[in-house]
Amino acid sequence: MIVDRLENAEMYLGLHPAFEKAFEFLRRAGLSAYADGRYEIEDGRIFVLVSSNEPKGKGKVLLEAHRKYLDIQVSLDTLDCIGYKPLSDCRHCAQGYDAARDCEFFSDAVVSWFELDRGSFAVFFPSDAHAPLAGVVPVRKAVIKVPVW
Repeated sequence: MIVDRLENAEMYLGLHPAFEKAFEFLRRAGLSAYADGRYEIEDGRIFVLVSSNEPKGKGKVLLEAHRKYLDIQVSLDTLDCIGYKPLSDCRHCAQGYDAARDCEFFSDAVVSWFELDRGSFAVFFPSDAHAPLAGVVPVRKAVIKVPVW
């Protein structure tokens, strides 16, 4: 997992061949004006999901993990409270892997919490179980999906 400010994104470009396009998209002015939906960044391989979300609270969120895509998450307005636990430590499967959605859920306790504010980003790799939307206020966010390759 990586959590940092968008102005530092250049430090991470060498970690994945698609990071340059993904972060370039995030730096575009006006991303918060996008309507909720899916937007293609590169031929269906890299895309962004923009969504308006109701908070779930720390007591109700499940940890999620992905196998085919990395997540690059940004909050477009308020803070997003996110939980984290290494996937290798997750023991309680709440919903098995759904290949069509590239997602599985776990009911394990979160190990650490952080707040993702506007201007920051979080990258979640397949080894990172994460629990977004754990705060108490609605969150508008963008999630760029980058193939693992």
